[in-house]
Amino acid sequence: MASAESGPTSSVYIASGSAHNLGRALVPLFRLRRAAIRATFHSVLRVGVVGDYDSGNETHRATDAALVHAAAALGATATGEWVATEKVGSGGAGELEGFDCLLIAPGSPYRSTEGALTAIRHARTSDIPLLGTCGGFQHIVLEFARDVLGYQDAENAELNPHASRLFITALSCSLVGQTLPVHLEPGSLAAVAYDRTEVLERYYCNFGLNPDYLDELVAEGLQVTGTGPEGEPRVIELPGLRFFMGTLFVPQASSTVSSPHPLLVALLEAAQKG
Repeated sequence: MASAESGPTSSVYIASGSAHNLGRALVPLFRLRRAAIRATFHSVLRVGVVGDYDSGNETHRATDAALVHAAAALGATATGEWVATEKVGSGGAGELEGFDCLLIAPGSPYRSTEGALTAIRHARTSDIPLLGTCGGFQHIVLEFARDVLGYQDAENAELNPHASRLFITALSCSLVGQTLPVHLEPGSLAAVAYDRTEVLERYYCNFGLNPDYLDELVAEGLQVTGTGPEGEPRVIELPGLRFFMGTLFVPQASSTVSSPHPLLVALLEAAQKG
């Protein structure tokens, strides 16, 4: 599988829609310089995976595989490139130049919170299709709170538990390892992608959106389009953009060769229409 590097080289894998065997569909290419990647794959759909890759993290391995599954479902060819949060944090949005869509990977706390927020801000303001899962969901909330609501002191309890304005707080009960039902709002991006309104998804998180701030977020345009059994926010979307979604669960974890996850397919499909 591809691995992230913090230096000037990148790790890339090719997802080919013509391949039906995962071993053939996922081809690691190591230590390619970014300019070489652009020259080689200029006609290929490019997916930037923002996160701090850890080969021991099952959700990171699942992310690589899920993008392959989604590309194959669309009959497309795509490259996925992991971009470390520290690289985006130090280099800014320019580190994301040329990507057709972004995926904010699970794995919070990230090495650079600012890097994750910069990527999300770039996607939101430039209308680049984006999917953030688990920690990505949490950082979508933080970016919106800081840059749209104007709360520069908005914080995540996982990183700063004693902050005065916590938009992300510990869940009342850990969801790590649980597979639970999610209700989707009819007509939402998520419901359209799944083609149904009731789904089961797997979680890896202990932190979620603080309900005390839900009304303010919704009033400024962030929509909760998926909820848990007690109405807890599980999917968020920002209308008016091609595709901008966060899920507290990790859809990549349930994707397979024979059943690509619909949200990953929808992300790449939105990028194709760019």
